[in-house]
Parts: sequence; structure tokens; C-alpha cells
Amino acid sequence: MATTPEHDARVAKLIFGSIYPHYVSKVEKKGRTKEELHHVLTWLTGYDEQKLQELIDEKVTIETFFANATLHPNAHLIKGVICGYRIEEIETPLTRQARYMDKLIDELAKGRKMEKILRVEKS
Repeated sequence: MATTPEHDARVAKLIFGSIYPHYVSKVEKKGRTKEELHHVLTWLTGYDEQKLQELIDEKVTIETFFANATLHPNAHLIKGVICGYRIEEIETPLTRQARYMDKLIDELAKGRKMEKILRVEKS
């Protein structure tokens, strides 16, 4: 299912700091911690905890959030359906990256093991 230009624009303009508390609430309701959430966000984006807080305080958009991120080389391994869209079929890179983040948060909230969430490859 392809995203529409309107959907992509809406995702780009979301303020990271406005969705972050929902992520915290979602994972804590399911018995996970804010530290685990930060671990997942750090893995995906390369941001440390201090930088995440700065981005929240600066009220950056999702577009800016991902423009300055260093996506993990294994991020492409994040697959599945989120918000009605199959992640690997989303053509717009920014929307796909935002859905990567949503999918990781969902997996964390559902109790998935951290090594599975972080796509640790077995050697």
C-alpha cells in the first residue's frame, strides 16, 4: 500500500517532542522502561540520551529528526505492518524511517526481546 503525498507531509511535520511522551507511556504501560525506549531510539538513530532531549526541547519535526540521524545499518531489516502500511513497501524514505521507529516501539511494548528488536545478527 503506497502512502499519499498528504500522508507523507503529515508525518514529516509531526513534532518529535509531541509523540515522544506517547512512546514513553506506551512502553511503561506494558512494563518496559524509559531506558529501554532510549536504547531502541539510540540504536535506530545514533542519537545519545542528551541529544534526544535537545531535539525534544527544540521541538524538531520528524523531518529534522531523521535528517540529522545516522540510521543503523540494520534498520532495513525492520519489516512488517504498522499503521496499515507494510514498512518494506513504503517508498518515501522519511515515512519509512518514521514507521521503523513506530515498529520498534511496538515491539518493545509487546515484550519482544531486545536482541530481536535491535536486529542483532547471529554469527
